[in-house]
Amino acid sequence: MTSRHRSATAVTALTCGAALLGVVACTGLAAASGSGGEGDLAGESAQQISDDALHELVTAQSLRLRTENTADPTKLDLTLDRAGNCAGTISRGTLGRIDLVKRGDQVWMKPDAAFWKSQLPGSRGTAAADTFKGRYLHGTTDDPFLQQLSRACDLAGFQRQAAVPEHPPAPGATPAPALAKGAPTVQDGTRVLPLTRKNDGATQTLYVAIDGPHYPRKLTAASDHETGTILLSDFGRPVPVKIPAPGVTLDISALNEQMQGT
Repeated sequence: MTSRHRSATAVTALTCGAALLGVVACTGLAAASGSGGEGDLAGESAQQISDDALHELVTAQSLRLRTENTADPTKLDLTLDRAGNCAGTISRGTLGRIDLVKRGDQVWMKPDAAFWKSQLPGSRGTAAADTFKGRYLHGTTDDPFLQQLSRACDLAGFQRQAAVPEHPPAPGATPAPALAKGAPTVQDGTRVLPLTRKNDGATQTLYVAIDGPHYPRKLTAASDHETGTILLSDFGRPVPVKIPAPGVTLDISALNEQMQGT
């Protein structure tokens, strides 16, 4: 396996946390009774509320997502839109972090020293960290490495995935347990209503904004002592348009040269 392929594989691992979004958002939900303090959600069933929240999600023009799970150090913090633009970070704990900017088919990535040292052994990792310190690598999605990295920016693709309904239970199978409303709480300063379903030892909870548009604000999935969390915010807020200055940018070909020279 080439050094560059190893780096691309690492990027895939960094971005795989986004898959949890579709897993949680696509869950089929049943109706349940309401409780007080729910605003105009008080008269709606859990199913109606989840349907409304999913509609807000799949029609959003832009949003910020943050993900983490206890089974893997991968964390995403990205603002992205339906045009494929994004800005933010992809990190994997001690294995490194990448700052990412994408505008159209143009991509800028800035891995930190820990990333290079975790992907290239010994002096090779140190040399790459020194060469690219404080620098963005720039290219287009025609480059396989950058194309793979920028898959995390595909809001439209995620929305298509989230909108696919769950397969109905097979004939004779036990229906999914009902989704239950919980007590209103607060998530990042926003009042939210939790909707929870427990099934086969797994617990899934969707937190829906009570006031204003009923956006999904938080999703959690817990099973076998592992937990995945997604935070959604900044719906409709444009992706930051600032791109790295030429003085701190190198062409992606510099990565090829670095790999060939080691």
